Parts: sequence; C-alpha cells; structure tokens
Amino acid sequence: MNTSEQEALGARVRRARTAAGLSLRETAGRIGVSPATLSAIENGKTGVSAARLIALAEVFGIAASALLGEQRTPATHHPRTIDPGGHAPDAWRVFPPLAIDPVLAAAIAAFVETGYHGATMRTIAQRAGMSVPGVYHHYRDKQDLLVRALDLTMDELHRRVGAARREAGTARERVARVVEALALFHTHRRELAFIGASEMRSLTPANRRRIAASRNEIQHLLDADIDSALTEAGLATDRARAAGRAISTMCTSLPQWFRLDGTATPEQIATDYAAFALGMLGIG
Repeated sequence: MNTSEQEALGARVRRARTAAGLSLRETAGRIGVSPATLSAIENGKTGVSAARLIALAEVFGIAASALLGEQRTPATHHPRTIDPGGHAPDAWRVFPPLAIDPVLAAAIAAFVETGYHGATMRTIAQRAGMSVPGVYHHYRDKQDLLVRALDLTMDELHRRVGAARREAGTARERVARVVEALALFHTHRRELAFIGASEMRSLTPANRRRIAASRNEIQHLLDADIDSALTEAGLATDRARAAGRAISTMCTSLPQWFRLDGTATPEQIATDYAAFALGMLGIG
C-alpha cells in the first residue's frame, strides 16, 4: 500500500469512527492498541494489518470492505415485522452508525476533543480530509456545524422518546420507557449528547432559544408521564417536577463517565436507570 492509499484508508477509518460516535481512546482500547497508534493509522502515518482492519470494522458495525473503499453488493436482509403505525418494534432501542457526512462527523469529533471554541474550520477540514473551501461549500461556518449537530441530537431524541412512549400501556410504563430511551441515547450517542450538554452556551441567542425549546418539550413529556404515573398510584404529585429534573439530569450526565469498554453495557445501564427512576418516584 503506497502513501496516498494509506492516507485514504486512515481517513476512512477516522470517518467511520466519528460516524459511530466513538472517541479515539475508546476505539483504541477496544482493538487493543494505544491511542497514539490509532491516531497514526487515521493520519496515514502507519499501515494497518488485515486482522486489525477487520477488528475496526466490527467495532464500527460496518463491513471491512467499506474501510478499504470497495463497493459491495448490498446483502439481502429479511424484512422486519412492522406494526400498524409503520414502526419496527423496539426500533428505538437499535443504534446503527450515524449516517452523516464527513464534515459533520469531523466537526463532532473536534467539538468533543477540543471544544467548540478550540475547533477551527481548518482543523475540521483536516479531520474530514478536505480543503477549507470544500468545507465552506457544505456549511456556512462553525456555528452552522454546531447547530446541525444539535438538531441531529434533538431530532433523534424526539423520535426515540416518542416511539418508546407509544409502546407503553400505562403511565408508569411510559416513565420507564422514556428513561430507558434517554439512557440509551446518552450512552450510544454519547459524543452528540456530550456536545448537547456542554456547548449550548456556544450557540447564538436565537439558536439557543430554539434548541432549548426542543429540549424542554421532552422534559415536559417526562413531567406529564410522572404526574400521570403518580396519580395512577394514588401518590402526591407536589414534588413531581423536582423528581423529573433529577431523573433527566441523571440521564444527561451519562456522557461524562460512561465508556463502551466499561463494565456495563448501554442496555444494562438503561434498565438500571429506569428502575432507579421508578424507585425515586415510589412506584418501583
């Protein structure tokens, strides 16, 4: 493999990693190399063995041929059962790699590693393997990238929370499902969630108001479900709002400590957090 091919492969590895929502350190740990080695691979400074390439593909949830830049005939998939509303059961629990462009993937990685103010359009372009003018062809400026990342976050959260609530038969079940959906998102999509928690202050006032309103809509859904669940159980609702804030904060803080290579899976944490929430409300 010549230098240009090595650099192209490294760029594909980096794009796949950021699209999967994984940090450099976490990915390195999962394939058994140092972060410095993985960084060298992504920057085209060193080659990668076939075995390691396959390991990377498994971590990213894609075919190894995608990292090699090869075109493959899509595999035939058996259709999933669809409910009358047009939704696959449990689809809100499934987290495939994000289908985003290389520039946005590079921006998300940069915002997580250096913060919004530490990232520049030049460093984002370098991560994406593009020229700076090429980046500006797709996005107006850095604020545009941040807004797109947060819109992506909120769109996915609304979709998953809505689907989770539709599966529940009682208010108590709705609370558990919402908490589960929030915990799954904040672990599986922890890089997006981390940006949402840390970079709201970096938005322009108009963008901040709009994103905040979208976040408040989800909080209001949880608050309403908590009210209904407590009423169903014959319990007082005077402290429901405070409980709702505590429960949502419990979920939004997950990106600060959760790691995929840790002892608990996102699914285990989501199940535990749903139980914690019901216990906090006295309806466990």
